[in-house]
Amino acid sequence: MILVTAGCSHGDADSGGEERDRDLGAQTLDWQPCPAPSEAEGGGTAPSPLPGGTKWECSFMEVPRDYAQPDGDTIELALIRAKARDQARRIGSLIFNFGGPGGSGVSTLPAAAGDFEKLRARYDLVSFDPRGVGRSQPVECLGDRELDTYYAQDSTPDTPAEEKAYTDNLRTYDSGCEKNSGVDLPHVGTVNAARDMDLMRQVLGDDKLHYFGISYGTELGGVYAHLFPKNVGRAVFDAVVDPTSSYEEGSLGQARGFQLALTNFAKDCVARGDACQLPGSTPEEIQDFIIDLQNRLEKKPIRGMGDRMLTQTQATNGIAQALYSKEYWPLLEQGLDEADGGNGALLLALSDALNGRNREGQYSNLQAANAAVNCVDFKERYTLEQTKAQLPEFRKTSPVFGDYLGWGLLSCSQWPVAGEWETPDVSAPGAAPIVVIGNTGDPATPYAGAKAMAEELGKGVGIELTYEGEGHGAYNGGSACVQGAVDQYLLEGKVPAAGTVCR
Repeated sequence: MILVTAGCSHGDADSGGEERDRDLGAQTLDWQPCPAPSEAEGGGTAPSPLPGGTKWECSFMEVPRDYAQPDGDTIELALIRAKARDQARRIGSLIFNFGGPGGSGVSTLPAAAGDFEKLRARYDLVSFDPRGVGRSQPVECLGDRELDTYYAQDSTPDTPAEEKAYTDNLRTYDSGCEKNSGVDLPHVGTVNAARDMDLMRQVLGDDKLHYFGISYGTELGGVYAHLFPKNVGRAVFDAVVDPTSSYEEGSLGQARGFQLALTNFAKDCVARGDACQLPGSTPEEIQDFIIDLQNRLEKKPIRGMGDRMLTQTQATNGIAQALYSKEYWPLLEQGLDEADGGNGALLLALSDALNGRNREGQYSNLQAANAAVNCVDFKERYTLEQTKAQLPEFRKTSPVFGDYLGWGLLSCSQWPVAGEWETPDVSAPGAAPIVVIGNTGDPATPYAGAKAMAEELGKGVGIELTYEGEGHGAYNGGSACVQGAVDQYLLEGKVPAAGTVCR
């Protein structure tokens, strides 16, 4: 959910580790049938063959743990691919990063592959678990039962006692990360992930990196373009992170974005009249109902699933999760209505999805990796006093999400590794055109980020395209206009006109 910038423990992009990079760039991948996703990747079953019978293949790629020490230890990154249908007209590999940070590309690509089947005509579809994620030396912090308690905590404390409990819980979490993954924490940042992608390009045999980045994947792609502008091939950024935003500005932007998405949800509910299950004849009245529900849950959690209760924090998480796609709006409406009646199961299930918890009570390492990358990327370390001073602005920005996101400024305050910078450098003079898509209704990566990214990439590099729609991302939002523009660029090399608007 939270934007990310760069990493630490790296040297200049053109120095340090060149000899080792060349050695590793010559490695041969041992592609094998894909197993079921690991618990850290989210679990589930092995991916099914694609239309036409193409089977998914998986492998591991060796990379330096620390690019500043090219002769030191190496780690393995998990990769997955499906070969292009038309091998005679194959362009190369199209590498995907679906966001997070912390999302497993190995488990996500097969689930989303149907949306990219047209692109498989001329590309091998490839994704990976970035370092610290899934099967790629995953960051581990707490056990499943400890995480159940951690995610049920009061994340919007109102009293000194609640504040102490909250900061103590953060300290316990961070200490667990250091105990279990301390050797890797300094090296999971975005710059190292970008260097891994260039090594991946070499190992896959591509002269250029063809890339499709979504959400955090746009930040990673921007950092890659800055470090390796001459290696950029055909690239698309969708659901774009604003690279000019600091940690605090990014959190405020998300508060603004989720508030906008909630308002649009409430407007839609009101427009359906009696068919809307929620009380209120205006969007403001529906929002007041939601705030009242949050306040009631803070005082007294309600029944969730099994012996688990739905707390205020989990309800807020669940609401946010449902705003990622307009397709989830009916679930949000149902979940709010049921919670009002004392049944918190649906909102708790939505919260679990956001936190990476499956039905068996096992957590992926999505949020652990998210914390690790965010905290090694961002310099800012907020004190309790600084955080409390910012809360009024957050509450003003979003009555529903402001408190939650404002208190989130403390997330890295006790992290054992220093952060790298306030914002990343994504300037990429000389790079090939990169199509940058902004969605006007995006809750998690607000629309303004696309313009900022296009401008920072540089003139002639960032080509902005606008989608007037809802949800997180545009390519899979159902717009033939967006898909057509992206497909034409990736498959035929035709760059869309800057400023194109799709509805």
